[in-house]
Amino acid sequence: MGKASRRRQARQGAQSAPTGSAPKKQKQVPFVARPFEGLVGETEWVAIREILPAATGTVTLTGSGVPDSLSEATIATVLPMAWAGLHRDGGEVLVGTQSGGASGDASRDLVNQILGTAALDEGHPLQSVPQPTLETPRLQDVVDQSAPFRAEVHDGFEFWTAGAELEGEAKESLERANASAIPTVRLGEESAFWCRMGERTYVRIVLPEDEDVATNALARLHAAGEDAFGGETRLLGAFRACGLLVPVIELDPDAEPQTYEKPLEEWRSRYAAAVANEDSLTPDERRAKSGLLSRQVTLR
Repeated sequence: MGKASRRRQARQGAQSAPTGSAPKKQKQVPFVARPFEGLVGETEWVAIREILPAATGTVTLTGSGVPDSLSEATIATVLPMAWAGLHRDGGEVLVGTQSGGASGDASRDLVNQILGTAALDEGHPLQSVPQPTLETPRLQDVVDQSAPFRAEVHDGFEFWTAGAELEGEAKESLERANASAIPTVRLGEESAFWCRMGERTYVRIVLPEDEDVATNALARLHAAGEDAFGGETRLLGAFRACGLLVPVIELDPDAEPQTYEKPLEEWRSRYAAAVANEDSLTPDERRAKSGLLSRQVTLR
């Protein structure tokens, strides 16, 4: 039999093979640009995943997709060794939001981390983010939303140890992590955070509106010269994170964080008025918007 005949026979055999002989291809989890939309405290979820160095928050879990034995989980920024989760001795389920995603839906990834960590024996880590499926619930399906999620900002990573005394390499590892953490302080009750990077200080504000609405409002403020906190402060730009906009305002590095509580409150009032303005953008505002868009960066 010639080569052409053998190829023809192979193609005919493949076409006549039973359809059940090959495993079904798993449908890919769809990408979700705004994965935490619909959650009470969406801006806090974005903050803990994208901009906070050391923070935790607790959620109560409900719904048919959660085992009866699992009623609560602790959400963190990062865990030791970049673990996706840790099932502590005593039963606490701890997961890291900044462990890297396994799919295009951070909400589904986090539920998969919670379920995967809870399934481990106590005292064991979940070393990587497992691949979710379309059957994996999302946070919106399993988190009790009677109270908004809120991130507690920490000075360092002592929450890794749960109060245990460390020695040797473990102690040195924690000290290195603490030394690398960017000093961060919450400003106000909403998702705004002062931080120091080197000799410069900034406030980063996670805005709850859709990106287009938030960008237009910032453009109005920028064109009016009202986009910062006065004095030597200035709006550097904004980045996109999990479908929301996060403006970054540079501050006086010698001023204490609490100095900006009142200016932030006044800024929020100006921003709310700009959001409520439904007029078309003026030429100056359109130019300001173009400048903002040219400087935007998308995280992840």
